[in-house]
Amino acid sequence: MTKAPYQPIYSFKNDYSEGAHPNILQALVDTNLQQQAGYGEDEYCQQAIEILREKLQNPKADIHFVSGGTQANLIVISSVLRPYESVISANTGHINVHETGAIEATGHKVNSVDTEDGKLTPEDIKPILEFHADEHMVKPRMVYISNTTEIGTIYKKKELETLHTFCKANGLYLFLDGARLGSALCSSENDLSLSDLSHLVDAFYIGGTKNGAFIGEAIVINNDELKREFRFNMKQKGALLAKGRLLGIQFRELFKDDLFFQLGNHANQMASKLSENIEALGHGFLTKSTSNQIFPILPNETIEKLSKKYAFYIWSKVDSEKSVIRLVTSWATKEEAVNQFIEDLRNI
Repeated sequence: MTKAPYQPIYSFKNDYSEGAHPNILQALVDTNLQQQAGYGEDEYCQQAIEILREKLQNPKADIHFVSGGTQANLIVISSVLRPYESVISANTGHINVHETGAIEATGHKVNSVDTEDGKLTPEDIKPILEFHADEHMVKPRMVYISNTTEIGTIYKKKELETLHTFCKANGLYLFLDGARLGSALCSSENDLSLSDLSHLVDAFYIGGTKNGAFIGEAIVINNDELKREFRFNMKQKGALLAKGRLLGIQFRELFKDDLFFQLGNHANQMASKLSENIEALGHGFLTKSTSNQIFPILPNETIEKLSKKYAFYIWSKVDSEKSVIRLVTSWATKEEAVNQFIEDLRNI
């Protein structure tokens, strides 16, 4: 009996299935045998910091490189909060769902809020502040947001300005998870600039892992209150890498000629092409996303057939006949793979 030819699965599961952009690979090779100081004090990290400060238009920003997003969230939140203080997050927030209780493991409660679009507003936060009224409860002290959110939505400038004003008025720190910040800033609906974040949040990070780097996130601290002895927290949490040059080289390459934004644009364009064609075929979506994550609603039978050729997450059930899937495109997603997915969906 002749076996059917093997058909490799193309992955739309995430935006970190590929390695790193060739420019980064070449820079790592070119600098490989040059001796450097350790723990982020090498010349490449310093060059990357100066480039980022220029892009941020904030020469006073403290910038630290760590290996991943969960590590960045853990270090920032645990270093900022007192033992009895908590952090407020949307129910879909990464710290609330996908970090194995990392924040709670440091002794800090996550106060979650149900939202439909993954974003927080002052109206979402007020009830938590009102409820936690005395010393018999945790004291909410930080608001955690993501841009993009876990369901592909983005914050507009007015929304972030409103949150910033509310947090200042209520003694709350505002921290932005930027694991997919490249996609957010390159969204067709975005009106925020990288430099805006220097004024609108106390701290945030720029995600490299999901936008062309092997590994790496750049934590940016704007609020002077949060800068003191931050490296002690990094060391304690295993984030002060002896070969920190690995992170500095990557961020230097990503930002010296705006490669970071070129890669974010590509990921969004591939997602947009998927989204437009899926909608044209009559399918709806969980959210309106203009980033590199889209959430189409498809019949379960269709999902089963597509899954024989493509990898993706089944996000949630809609009813007995339909489910939501998550499709994620990356800086390296091949347009021919996108075209083939559309054709296969059309044929089904």
